[in-house]
Amino acid sequence: MEGIVVKGIQKNFGKKTVLQDVDLQIKPGKIYGLLGRNGAGKSTLLSIIANRIFPNMGTITLDGQTVFENDKALGQMYLMSERNLYSKSSKLKHLLGTTELLYGNFDYEYAYQLAEKFSLDLNQKFGKLSTGYRSIFKLIVSLCVPAKYILLDEPVLGLDANHRELFYREMVDNYVKTGKTFVISTHLIEEITNSLEHIFIIKNGQIIIDGDVEDVLNKAYLVSGPAKEVAQYTAGLNVIGQEKLGNIQGDYVFGKLDSERVLPDTVTVEKPNLQKLFINLTNTKEENK
Repeated sequence: MEGIVVKGIQKNFGKKTVLQDVDLQIKPGKIYGLLGRNGAGKSTLLSIIANRIFPNMGTITLDGQTVFENDKALGQMYLMSERNLYSKSSKLKHLLGTTELLYGNFDYEYAYQLAEKFSLDLNQKFGKLSTGYRSIFKLIVSLCVPAKYILLDEPVLGLDANHRELFYREMVDNYVKTGKTFVISTHLIEEITNSLEHIFIIKNGQIIIDGDVEDVLNKAYLVSGPAKEVAQYTAGLNVIGQEKLGNIQGDYVFGKLDSERVLPDTVTVEKPNLQKLFINLTNTKEENK
């Protein structure tokens, strides 16, 4: 049940620290979301987990064994990223064979089924594909490799709404049938929320939220009403963001409310969605004003 354990990871690029003291655990058989703004360190973290780049400090293990230069452990992980590592002159069906050489037991039947659903001709050369269809091909590969841990870095880049919805359905179906673990880094939080079980939110290279989606959302509140009454009610609480429209104010609170406080009749308390919570947790103080 141990899965992937990340401990004390730090990564510097020159004088810039991209990741600092990152600890997390990716247990088997779940769908995780790795959420963060541009430059927060998401792609760097996934690349380190997959042993594509090395950290300056820290360890990563899979079921107790280091993943660094460990072919057996790395064979259990597959990283799909925005980088195009395939030869532009190779036909897609030949690239499927190359993938099998690396991972073994590639599910060709499922790959051809997915190619038909996405209207992708596997006789095409990779270099002739649009950005969206390059993403589709890489997604097909990620769903068909026998690896247990599938790391997806901005997986729906260039996909239209129909193809994104199709991918989300196929991913969940694949998860249910195979028990694979998925880690998804994406900016399209609203679209993926219902598929996620656990989230990591990363800000400025550090994990600020690590919890099951339901538990995290249970700690989030939107308190709204006349500005004076809202300010009085939320005074001393962990207000992470604020919205104003005229005299109406909405305070986003993360953490426990004070059960002893009397809620004015003019003030309402609602539950924000994951995207709203993410925005307010990761905004700067200036952006939240």
